[in-house]
Parts: sequence; C-alpha cells; structure tokens
Amino acid sequence: MEFPGPWWQSLHRTMLRGILGKTFRLVGYTIQYACIAHCTFEYVGGVVMCSGPSMEPTIQNSDIVCAENLSRHFYGIQRGDIVIAKSPSDPKSNICKRVIGLEGDKILTSHPSDFFKSHNYVPTGHVWLEGDNLQNSTDSRYYGPVPYGLIRGRIFFKIWPLSDFGFLRDSPNGHRSPGD
Repeated sequence: MEFPGPWWQSLHRTMLRGILGKTFRLVGYTIQYACIAHCTFEYVGGVVMCSGPSMEPTIQNSDIVCAENLSRHFYGIQRGDIVIAKSPSDPKSNICKRVIGLEGDKILTSHPSDFFKSHNYVPTGHVWLEGDNLQNSTDSRYYGPVPYGLIRGRIFFKIWPLSDFGFLRDSPNGHRSPGD
C-alpha cells in the first residue's frame, strides 16, 4: 500500500498541532482556575457545612455557612466570633467554636460536672474557644488555649436552612465572657 505524498503529512502535522495546542490550552486554563480557586478558598473564604452538636442552637448539624478568612490574616478575630479552626487534638479535622477569650484574658472555666471551677490565662498567640452547647462540646476546657495559627476563618452568615438565612446571632450563653 502506498501512502499519499507530503500533503498528507502536512495535514497530519497540522491536525496534531491543533489537538496538542487545544490540550495544552485546556491544561493551562485548568491550572489557572485551580490556582484562583485555591487562593480564594485559602485567603478570602468559602462555604462550609458544619457538623456536630457543639454549636447548637446557633449552628445545627448540617447547617451551611459562609466563612471569611481575611480576619485571621489581619488579626481581626474578636471575642464572640464563631471561627473554624484545625482541631488541636486531631489536625486532620476542623472544629467550629466561639471565641471566648483572647490573649491575656483570664477565663473562669468549669467542667461539665460543674463541681470544679478554675481560672485559666490565655497566653500570647492563643485564643480560648468553646461551643455554644457547653454540655456537649469538646473545646478549650479540654485541650486548653488554641494557637491563633490554627484558626482557618470566621463564620459570619448562615445560608442553609433557609429559615435561618442571615447573619449569625449572639451566643445563647451571653453571660459567658472572660473572668465570669
């Protein structure tokens, strides 16, 4: 069998260049969009589904919320903010808790048994985190002050369920403040 002349080879090269060009362009755009998405979720914020009972009634299991990450980069975290942080006891998982104390604060804590009360000081570079559901929360009362560097973002808005759509409300434990 005889192959066609140079025109076939030229056509084949042109098609190959076109296919490779489109493939490399697609790969390039995919990498660019992945970098933009990573930077957005890492530095700006994102949507998070919360699980577990520790923040009830403010945030229920499977609620979907918006978190912004700019506050943690500019040390804008304040008492009363709800944050997402890496768990000090399991770095592979995140926790959702309320900031009760900032560095230098004296915190009065009690164990769920309510028999023992003690004062703890929040050291420099740390925060004191507790769940709103004090009877069902593993938080700073168990693992101590949390390094500020473990904070991933601040939750500020609830998306789902629609009946709770809006900005988050204050702690049901409004009396809970440093030194209480």
